[in-house]
Amino acid sequence: CSTPSTATSGRAPFGRWHADIIDPGRLFAVTAAHLLVAVDERDGTVAGTAALDSRGPAHPPNPAWLAERYPSGETAQLRRVYVRPEYRRQGLARRLVRALLDFAAADGGYRAVYLHTDPGVPGAEPFWRSLGKAVCDEREEPGDGRVLHFEVPMA
Repeated sequence: CSTPSTATSGRAPFGRWHADIIDPGRLFAVTAAHLLVAVDERDGTVAGTAALDSRGPAHPPNPAWLAERYPSGETAQLRRVYVRPEYRRQGLARRLVRALLDFAAADGGYRAVYLHTDPGVPGAEPFWRSLGKAVCDEREEPGDGRVLHFEVPMA
């Protein structure tokens, strides 16, 4: 991935790069942001979420070449794909992601779909490898990077 050492060492504090988890309203501060929420109709429990927005990966903390390859406005970035443990292994995440990919394809303004994930999250790496192509594995680079970057086909 040719990640500069400044990008892999000393990752920024969680809130700086993932502020939309702390304040979900920040996700919608950009144009073309969409959030899907799967709710269990039996009891109203939120079973899972998935979001998409028109921001490409930022540099830093991501490698500069990724920010150039997936520029904001032309890139649909998948974010916040999460399924509660008791709802996993039932195809819910795949259905949520498919709905967002269909939206991105229908929108017509995107040339790529990008995402990054922490391979330490149980199930994340095999799930994303089943849907897309890894374009950068920071674990293979010098430093303490551990992020996997993917491109996922729209159609």
